[in-house]
Amino acid sequence: MRVGETSREWSRLPVGRREHRQDAVLALVLLVAMEVSTILYGSVGYYEHPAAWWVSALLVAANAAPLAFRRRFPMTVVVVVALTFVGMQLLRVPELFFYNFTLFIALYTVGAWCSDRVRAEAVRWVVIGGMFAWLFIALSFSWAVPSALPDSGDGPVSRFIASSLMSIIINLVYFGAAWYSGNRAWSSAVARHELAERTAELAAERERTATQAVALERIRIARELHDVVAHHVSLMGVQAGAARRVLDREPAQAATSLAVVEESARTAVEELRRMLGTLRETDEPAPVDAPSTEGIGRLEELAGSARTAGLPTRFTVVGEERPVPPTVAAVAFRIAQEAVTNALKHAGPDASADLRLRYLPDAVEVEVTDTGKGHRASSPDAPTGADGGRRGGLGHVGMRERVAAVGGRIEIGPRARGGYLVRAWLPTT
Repeated sequence: MRVGETSREWSRLPVGRREHRQDAVLALVLLVAMEVSTILYGSVGYYEHPAAWWVSALLVAANAAPLAFRRRFPMTVVVVVALTFVGMQLLRVPELFFYNFTLFIALYTVGAWCSDRVRAEAVRWVVIGGMFAWLFIALSFSWAVPSALPDSGDGPVSRFIASSLMSIIINLVYFGAAWYSGNRAWSSAVARHELAERTAELAAERERTATQAVALERIRIARELHDVVAHHVSLMGVQAGAARRVLDREPAQAATSLAVVEESARTAVEELRRMLGTLRETDEPAPVDAPSTEGIGRLEELAGSARTAGLPTRFTVVGEERPVPPTVAAVAFRIAQEAVTNALKHAGPDASADLRLRYLPDAVEVEVTDTGKGHRASSPDAPTGADGGRRGGLGHVGMRERVAAVGGRIEIGPRARGGYLVRAWLPTT
């Protein structure tokens, strides 16, 4: 907001009771000081024919008392003070000192407190123009009446010119100081207001950021819980169903299946305990994908657990193995785990799966395919993913979010020749 603009959005006015009390005290102090000054100047005999005491008292009161309302009606106050300033000189009120303060304060207040900057400038120009007009009238009178100036004087400049120039310079400094200080006070107030607004905006932004951080953390925890629990619970469900079906005919096979259920339950609890321990860490912030510390080294184990659960799964590594960033390794494992879990759920009893890890020059690629029924294997009520298939609702969202977090790409959907495909490209550089 520039100084010359009109403020329609913010105003320093109205002010509170404290400011009004300060103005009233200021007006009272100046009123008393002017009355005392009038008595003293009258005693000195500054004017040969001064105004009557009651006229002086009224004009002094009319000049000082309006300052009690200077921040309520600044433009009205400056006009009244300027008129009484001229009236005191015309009527020869013997007060030549403090009325300069009242006019200065009134002009300053217009510049410092008026929100309508256009009107504030106009009123000050009118008042200052009127004051200079009165000055030039007084100077013309002094030139017309030589006795108005001292007779003595020694210098290169005429006493009339010197006196006139000094009066003009003094008034320029006086009114310029009132104008400048008022505008500076207004600019400072605007700057403080804008700073307070920005501080409030920053505080609100911090609050929103904190809320978003909490929400993102909840989403991350939910995603981790889904990844940790879904695979093992699906495996347990498949093995428990198999054990139930062969319990009477093949007790040994049922025992094997129940052992897999027990092992999956133990692994799930272990991973949950490790995840909760990571969440409770306070010494240092958790990484983006914490507590997912699983890496691509466990992909073969994942394929083995799928085979144990009854889904023939082949694991293949293509390319030369090399270290990859921990975050990428964690994402690769979780995507493969989610895809294998979906295959266990939806591919059907006669399906097989293929898990491949490819090392590319600047990335790794994880691919999980199955020969099952694709999206037709699930029930009509299964959630539909963004690709139109009916596998995994939340699981697909989680996979896409993980891949996006590391700047990769993912392809999810049924294959044209049957079955289902999940392929993720994850950059390593």
